[in-house]
Amino acid sequence: MINSAKYFFVVSIFFFCAVIQNSYAQKFSASIERTTVGQNDRFQVDFTFEGGDVNSVSNFRQPNFAGFRVLSGPNQSSSMQIINGRASGSISLSYILQPSNVGEFTMGSASIDYAGKTYSTQPIKIKVEKGSPQQQQQSSSGGYNQQELAKSVFIVAEANKSRVIQGEQITITYKLYTKLNIASPQITKLPSYEGFWSEEIGPIKQINFDLEMYRGERFRVAKIKQVALFPSKTGTLNVTPFELNVPVIVKKKRTGNDMFDEFFNDSFFGRSETVQFLAKSNTLKVQVDPLPGGAPASFNGAVGNFTFRAEVDKQNVTTNESITLRMNLSGSGNIKLLNAPQPQLPGGFEKYEPKTVENINRGGVVSGQKIIDYLIVPRSSGTKEIPAVEFTYFNPSSKKYVTLKSQTFKINVRPGVGGEVASNNFAKEDVKLLSQDIRYIKLSDFNLEPKQEITFIKPWFWLSIVLPLLGMIGAFVYKTKQDKLYGNVQLLKFQKAEKEARKRLKLAKAALDSQQTTNFYSEISFALFGYLEDKLSIQKSEFTLDGAVEKLQRKTVNEALIARVKQIAERCEFARFAPQGEMQAAANDMYEETVKVIIDLDSSIGGKK
Repeated sequence: MINSAKYFFVVSIFFFCAVIQNSYAQKFSASIERTTVGQNDRFQVDFTFEGGDVNSVSNFRQPNFAGFRVLSGPNQSSSMQIINGRASGSISLSYILQPSNVGEFTMGSASIDYAGKTYSTQPIKIKVEKGSPQQQQQSSSGGYNQQELAKSVFIVAEANKSRVIQGEQITITYKLYTKLNIASPQITKLPSYEGFWSEEIGPIKQINFDLEMYRGERFRVAKIKQVALFPSKTGTLNVTPFELNVPVIVKKKRTGNDMFDEFFNDSFFGRSETVQFLAKSNTLKVQVDPLPGGAPASFNGAVGNFTFRAEVDKQNVTTNESITLRMNLSGSGNIKLLNAPQPQLPGGFEKYEPKTVENINRGGVVSGQKIIDYLIVPRSSGTKEIPAVEFTYFNPSSKKYVTLKSQTFKINVRPGVGGEVASNNFAKEDVKLLSQDIRYIKLSDFNLEPKQEITFIKPWFWLSIVLPLLGMIGAFVYKTKQDKLYGNVQLLKFQKAEKEARKRLKLAKAALDSQQTTNFYSEISFALFGYLEDKLSIQKSEFTLDGAVEKLQRKTVNEALIARVKQIAERCEFARFAPQGEMQAAANDMYEETVKVIIDLDSSIGGKK
């Protein structure tokens, strides 16, 4: 009887422990480094789920981060362990935040679904003070403060020239130096190139580290970005810092003083953790000198080293037969900003808007060619002469203006059908037929009947009068509107912004379908930036994302929509650093989001010019 009672007691104890273990097997909690932070501090908040099969966790819903700016996240990590044959694991999602104001804030609950149940975290109260009272704390950096990390992980911006002529290329290279182990960096802020036209070099598809000495110390260094800048203004211009959020893997030190701490602080037993560090490049200053005086009249701002060739496809034509005058500009310099020379045509020629094709090589020195085709039509006959076309550029190497000339083109224009010679021939034929037109006049045997008088005018008669008149009025209104549009380039670009964006999005879609991830993100960037340039009347040479955002704010565009614009720009830039497979998976969502943003921008801006 006693043995039965003992057996029942032992079984009950095990059953009770199992119930308690199962009751507390799943746990979802939020933790924060510290509850008091400085206004300029960056801190980490973690949402951790602990339970059995973490692969069944789904539908994570982040809290409202009102009062804070999300610098990074969610960054996911997970772990699994087996104790006494029982598997358990945890999954953690972390964010790097920065306060946007001073005061006391409450971060709401996050929630997650697991095995048909919803788990939520407790709200967190955070106090934000002026300054950075916690900057010197080292607990969140594994024993490293921000100053120590800044000496081991940093970005250096280098310019191949510090003094240039307006329009001359400067190459900026950004290098990431590190002594510590790091994970994949994420872009926090792109540099601003105010006063420059920029061309991305590369782009760099994969980050590769090499060993290099810097100021007497050995670092692992990788080139992360390279850009060619062409100054459009003179004076001292600044290139703002490039910012990356770098996950740094550091050894976590124990803080106790007993013998076990000393033992486990040994490198063999050392534990590591990942801390977030904001790396900034240095600010570059570039002195831009004005172009020297004495420029020829044919100079149109071209700076570099170019060749020029012009030719016509035919020199013997008839009136109203089209001729193509092709100009080919090639060499090194800012090909995109080259303005085509204007040919001077003799009287009796009509010229149409040129068609331009660009082929740009974005290597260490930007080079390529621009082909401009003018369609010209002779309206009168005779021997015509198209004067030589001149193209002038400034060569920074020789410090001189160079003028290149084409040959003179002689065009022999013969009269076409309906010309002057044909009209004279018809007149001679009429004279020859006069003798055959005289016939004997009959005087009798006439069979004449009176013709009925027309009592009304047929409807087609009025239509034949009114329709041509309406057509002439419509053509006149259309021509007046088109002349106004072409006379106002900004208005024309404003009205064609959406059309040009659609063309770029088609190219992006084609690149997406053929899995050309890098080209896809480049076309998405061109579509969004080109739309903003045209819609906001920003010159290509003066376009910056910050400037576009400022103009959108002046047009009272919704802040949430502006944030979506900035997010697309940052994701396009980040695409160069991320693995291709990861960016390919997100490409479809990126395409749809860009289309929605451009549509929303067009609806928001509307007719606001």
